[in-house]
Amino acid sequence: MKVLLLENIHPLARDLFIKDGFQVDVLKGALTEDELIQKVPGYDVLGIRSKTYLTPKFFKAAKSVNTVGCFCVGTNQVDLKAARDHGVVVFNAPFSNTRSVAEMVIAEIVMLSRKLGTRNNEMHQGIWNKSSNQCFEVRGKTLGIVGYGNIGSQVSMLAEAFGMRVVFYDVISKLPLGNAKPLSTLEELLGNSDFVTLHVPATDGTRNMMGETELKQMRDGSYLINASRGDIINISALDQAIKSKHLAGCAIDVFPEEPENNIPNYASPMRGIENVILTPHIGGATEEAQVNIGREVASTLVRFMQTGSTLRAVNFPQVDIPLNRQFSRFSNVHKNVKGVLKDINGILSEQGASIQAQTLHTDAELGYLVVDLDKPVTDKLIQSIQALETSIRTRGI
Repeated sequence: MKVLLLENIHPLARDLFIKDGFQVDVLKGALTEDELIQKVPGYDVLGIRSKTYLTPKFFKAAKSVNTVGCFCVGTNQVDLKAARDHGVVVFNAPFSNTRSVAEMVIAEIVMLSRKLGTRNNEMHQGIWNKSSNQCFEVRGKTLGIVGYGNIGSQVSMLAEAFGMRVVFYDVISKLPLGNAKPLSTLEELLGNSDFVTLHVPATDGTRNMMGETELKQMRDGSYLINASRGDIINISALDQAIKSKHLAGCAIDVFPEEPENNIPNYASPMRGIENVILTPHIGGATEEAQVNIGREVASTLVRFMQTGSTLRAVNFPQVDIPLNRQFSRFSNVHKNVKGVLKDINGILSEQGASIQAQTLHTDAELGYLVVDLDKPVTDKLIQSIQALETSIRTRGI
């Protein structure tokens, strides 16, 4: 089985694949859609990070790809529906870099409150400007967390250790950790927070969620931090809020448009503004996080290819059954309509195969079937099942 890893994924992932007998090719950067479509034929597994975009056009062309691993937290760079429609299972790493992002957010809270970024820039220019003006401790201040998931909740615990009060807002009811207090509306959170940090996914509902109206609802002299997704803040409105002194500062790690590779002159209207911290999407960019992500995603992809397990898949019904080496196994992705199981079992019966184990999980549109047999899974069997009108993807495991 062949694996293609893009975007400088940690070498540990490559080593794990090789250890399990996979052939692995590695590319440091991202590829354009057309370049990737030309490159990917013959690969069973594709590993990407955040700069590779997988569209319906890609999935239509990538006939050999069975699974995609996003070696990052988000999956907004992948059209998950198109992947489902072509029977491609998508995995990500929702937990591996949460600590790295949370620690950076706490560091930025302290830096903004003490104007450390500005003082650092001044010192590099030879300017000695010792001043306590508008510099504050974070102890006793209120941190508002928008999105109380894996990262937001870790930020919450670290902030309390600094002596901060924590409030949060999430569209889904979440159990507070420590002394954190849930608030019922975003407006209430914005009006009661000295610092606001954003930890939400990229969806139609979050796009431009922090616009001119929301920024005006924030306290005078408060700070905004975004280490989630670049399109959830209206940058022009934020630029105005900073320059008008309504906000005392901000820290931005993600941007509406980001280059595919490192460049020497990235353009942003936020450059050069006092007490604005700009970082190039490095919230999860620590050695520890990349090792953890490489291990988590590679292990999940190996397990899927070797057993058919879709546990932790973001776009598929969840199936996870132990592999019994005494039997052979195949999987089938199909449209969730009546009679599919009957048709498949009929083919197995015609070919004299005895079913040893069979697991089927479905959702409203899709069914995912894993079957163990007492005889080898032949190409003829796979082709017969794949020929069914309801079949999307069938493979021997």
